[in-house]
Amino acid sequence: MFCYFWVKKLFMDSLTHIVLGACIGEIILDKNAGRKAMLWGALANSVPDIDFIAGMWMPVSTELLAHRGITHSFLFAIISSFFLALVAARWHKAEPISLRKWFWFFLIEIACHLLLDAMNNYGIGWFEPFSSTRIAFNVIYVADPLFSILPAIAFGFLIFLKTDHAHRLKWARAGVFTAMLYMGFALYNKYTIDRDVQQYAVANLGGNKPYFTTPTLLNNLLWFVVIEDSAGYQVGYRSIFDKPNQFSLHHIEKKEALLTPVADHKEVMELKQFSQGYYTVEQWKDTLVFNDLRFGQINGWQNPNSRFAFHYYLSHPEDNDLIVQRGRMAGVNMESAKIMWNRMLGRRP
Repeated sequence: MFCYFWVKKLFMDSLTHIVLGACIGEIILDKNAGRKAMLWGALANSVPDIDFIAGMWMPVSTELLAHRGITHSFLFAIISSFFLALVAARWHKAEPISLRKWFWFFLIEIACHLLLDAMNNYGIGWFEPFSSTRIAFNVIYVADPLFSILPAIAFGFLIFLKTDHAHRLKWARAGVFTAMLYMGFALYNKYTIDRDVQQYAVANLGGNKPYFTTPTLLNNLLWFVVIEDSAGYQVGYRSIFDKPNQFSLHHIEKKEALLTPVADHKEVMELKQFSQGYYTVEQWKDTLVFNDLRFGQINGWQNPNSRFAFHYYLSHPEDNDLIVQRGRMAGVNMESAKIMWNRMLGRRP
């Protein structure tokens, strides 16, 4: 199960880093490094994810915090860029690329990785080891095909075009520019959704309330909304095409009291830290379950009372190997996809 998790992660979640890194490499190093510019770019943009190696020997709750931790910090970016620059400069003595340029190349690549990872909901340790604060802007879904597809197309052309082809640089720039353009679109959507949620909370929940919004599965049009209330949360979904007064939220209880017998357990404290405070607890027969709300519900746009995608079995920790991945695509079929498509476009039943 563990191998399945990381194969799925490396070939799905890291695809964007590879293709975007290759395009950036082509722009910065251009003809001076030939095709090796793409290879170095893809490698450099993926370097922070080496933390998966350490995760092989960690308990799941600890690994959740370790991933995107120290290897996704500014300190790591600077140190690793320096050592990678030394290696690349020594390896490519024949190319007219200075050590300074290699350093800035690697730093830009790794910084792009850190910025992109901060845009989704997992959380990233920019300031480790000095602070354990996790940064998550919740702007784009971790695997958004519309964000990745044009950089991937550009990557394909760069592979097959000759190194002296007149349009190589244009393709590389197009790949990076379209990704930036889509990110701007996502940032505007985030601003719009957050503004509407704040206005709804003031008008209906008695003032400003802690909340978060995050894109739903594979898109940036339909967003999952969570607003704290007195006993738990108001949760629901909102399209960027919904009218200002169109909110369909329902209450769920936090049930914090269920954690009382295990509140001092290291596993529970790590899960609370990882969830950034947005969690509920449930009792499923003999199993105590910890839900991290930030990852949304399994087909929640179809069934408002469905389970949360991230559910951790406190009573049976050995069953948590696929904790982040197992709920992403569960239950997706043609009917749920059709309902989701209509909700994305602001159409309601």
